[in-house]
Amino acid sequence: MRHVSIVRAKANRLVDMAAGLAACLCAMPALADDATPVRPTIGMNRWQEDWSVLANPALRTDFFDPIKYIPLMPGDPKSFVSLGMTLRERFEHVDANAFGTSGNKADNYLIQRLQLHADFHFDEHWQMFLQFEDDRAFDKNVITPVDQDRVDLRLAYLAYVNATADGTFKARVGRQDFAFDLQRFVSSRDGPNVRQSFDAAWADWETGQWRFIGFVSQPVQYYDVHPFDDTSNSHFRFHTLRVERLVFGKDELSAYYSYYGRDNVRFLDARGDEKRHVFDARFAGKWQQIDWDLEGMGQLGTVGAKDIRAWGVGARAGYTFEQAAWNPRIGLQFDAASGDHHPGDNIIGTFNPLFPNGYYFTLAGFTGYTNLIHLKPSLTVNPVAALSIMVAAGLQWRETTADAIYVQPNIPVANTAGTGSAWSGVYAQLRADYRFDAHLTGAVEAVHYKVGDTILRAGGHDSNYLGIELKYGL
Repeated sequence: MRHVSIVRAKANRLVDMAAGLAACLCAMPALADDATPVRPTIGMNRWQEDWSVLANPALRTDFFDPIKYIPLMPGDPKSFVSLGMTLRERFEHVDANAFGTSGNKADNYLIQRLQLHADFHFDEHWQMFLQFEDDRAFDKNVITPVDQDRVDLRLAYLAYVNATADGTFKARVGRQDFAFDLQRFVSSRDGPNVRQSFDAAWADWETGQWRFIGFVSQPVQYYDVHPFDDTSNSHFRFHTLRVERLVFGKDELSAYYSYYGRDNVRFLDARGDEKRHVFDARFAGKWQQIDWDLEGMGQLGTVGAKDIRAWGVGARAGYTFEQAAWNPRIGLQFDAASGDHHPGDNIIGTFNPLFPNGYYFTLAGFTGYTNLIHLKPSLTVNPVAALSIMVAAGLQWRETTADAIYVQPNIPVANTAGTGSAWSGVYAQLRADYRFDAHLTGAVEAVHYKVGDTILRAGGHDSNYLGIELKYGL
């Protein structure tokens, strides 16, 4: 009997241990299946989408999935081709470019961008991406190189990726695009109709919290005489070395050096070959309900026989009331960029915004990132998940009255340099974005700009902008 009691006691202890172990396991958080693939979202840069997840038949839920994943080699899910398209239609009303100075008149027109692409993946290492673009402007008074470029090759590159235990190496050669951070100074220029491409060799190394990037490039020169006439601009060079680091968890710290060179350029106070050395640093992140993005850039070099001494800074910060209805975010934006304080001397102080994002301020194009002081409070709400509404007001001054007021990208407004006050004007902005479904998005933006005395004396007037956009992607 004693032996039976001992056996029972041991059995009870084993049962208790098993129950305890089960309880511990049940109390542990469920482990997510990191291998579970997720369908990519159709975005602005189609080359970043990875449709290899559709190798899993369970994820083929969309009508267009048969063309999003076409196997190339049986038994190799990483070898496939993905076809796609983006069509953007935007109606714009502009109450005179450059505030009506120099005889500019009000304009109403439609711009259309059609992109077709084929994304080839030969295995987990090699990719070839091709994108054709057709940009048209209908009923526009003056058609510029950023408005129309009919039937041309926008992207065409060969890429290589190799992931090891030490890190991931990536390289691309061919026609491609670049977009840094908030795209203040280096962007794919998505606001206008014709996006910016570069003929380049690009490479990066990612290891741990670090990323190192380097490329040499020539921006593409756009023509609209006949199809496929865009060329690599041998008179324009843009080379970059960049380093990125994740800090304090997921906050972003980055810096880069760029060489920006153009032959035979003209500024208000200089002309000749531009050789500009660019130094940039940025810190962005989020802590609880607070988000921020801080960036500063210095520029040295020469334009002809004159030296460059220019700078630019940008800052955005906001607080989101995550527990409140509509998740309101209160934001504040500050931007400043140098102008030329002493025309006629040997120093060019005019900041060059490089390849700016046309919608960083507004789609209206009333504001260029040159000789600028800009303060912009804003409020953004989300009444429903698919809808975002933003209202804002922008106050603008010149950094120096010796230089001009500039509109996008860095075009001086005639008869504003060296005259008038620092006050440029104030604008009100209203923008709404709505996602109808995974393929179709819409946006409406309205801007009213009340000009200051300097623009009035230059023959300008208060100006309005209205943009209505639909974009469809597959």
